[in-house]
Amino acid sequence: MKAAVYREYNKDPTKVINIEDVDMPKLKPNEVMIKIEAAAYNYNDLWAIWGDPIKVPLPHISGSDSAGVVVEAGSDVVKLKVGDRVVSHSNMSCRVCDLCTSGREYDCNDRLIWGFQTGPLWGGFCQYGHLPEVNVAKIPDNVSFDDAAAVSMVGMTAWHMLVGRAKIRPGQTVLIMGGTSGVGMVGIQIAKLYGCDVIATAGNKEKMDKCLELGADHVVNHREADWYKKVREITKKQGVDLVFEHIGKSTFAQEVSLLKNGGTLVATGATTGYDSTIDLRYLFFKGTNLLGSTQGTKAELEQVIYWTSKGKIKPLIGQILPFSDMVKGHVMMANGDIMGKIVTTPQKL
Repeated sequence: MKAAVYREYNKDPTKVINIEDVDMPKLKPNEVMIKIEAAAYNYNDLWAIWGDPIKVPLPHISGSDSAGVVVEAGSDVVKLKVGDRVVSHSNMSCRVCDLCTSGREYDCNDRLIWGFQTGPLWGGFCQYGHLPEVNVAKIPDNVSFDDAAAVSMVGMTAWHMLVGRAKIRPGQTVLIMGGTSGVGMVGIQIAKLYGCDVIATAGNKEKMDKCLELGADHVVNHREADWYKKVREITKKQGVDLVFEHIGKSTFAQEVSLLKNGGTLVATGATTGYDSTIDLRYLFFKGTNLLGSTQGTKAELEQVIYWTSKGKIKPLIGQILPFSDMVKGHVMMANGDIMGKIVTTPQKL
């Protein structure tokens, strides 16, 4: 089968990624084989290529979000069958520790992210992928493979942030940072699903307009120095109930300052840097809740797929690339010159 493989780390993906012929994987009894029709990119694909912040197994196949059709099932598989349309659940946990059995599989000490930390040669950027049955979710016929791949990790992450961690409630004022990013686009739609007033941020006018198309009620440019003052004006100086954060250092302190008394900031990732500072008075005088969040449960992924099938969540896809040109997606993502998710099609060379 064809797979996108790299055998060394490099800051320039074009120098190390090649489409190669590799052996078909051999199934374990609890696994299914998936003919991959669509695979979406995530920032962790770049981290893996760079070997930073962690070293991943080499040679490596990246790709954590894949959708396709089951073509083979192991002898211990009970819920899936050949012909099922499916999408990957990339959070691979042990399923037996106290964290997993209490519903916190995303906090498992032995957790790995498929296509990022797995390998050698075990990820989604290939024509056929294999996963344990527990890491696969069915998708209905009216959800395309492209949409399923594009929404899977970011949708599950956004759902876990807003619903699982922040306990979003109808009528709240929610600030979605980076509204046209993968998680941001879904965050806007989840907040509107809950009947909230949504203020989104974006870095230019085109992206700001797209936030409004996705359902945001208001939008500001977070690249402007006084962006947070505009948010304050929109809320008539009342502030926001909930901040959906993943930008990091460049905006974090201002986000905390925008919260109402008892407000909540939920964060996943930090694309502009980790070493942020805040005025601690906002923390204790205002009773602020600062929550961390990563990935989510398979049940949360299935919720996102359900609402996608109902048309309430629609992934924003910025580019679909043939597999032969898939390295272009890594370059686009690294340069930040794309709005929405990038998808490649392993069966189309």
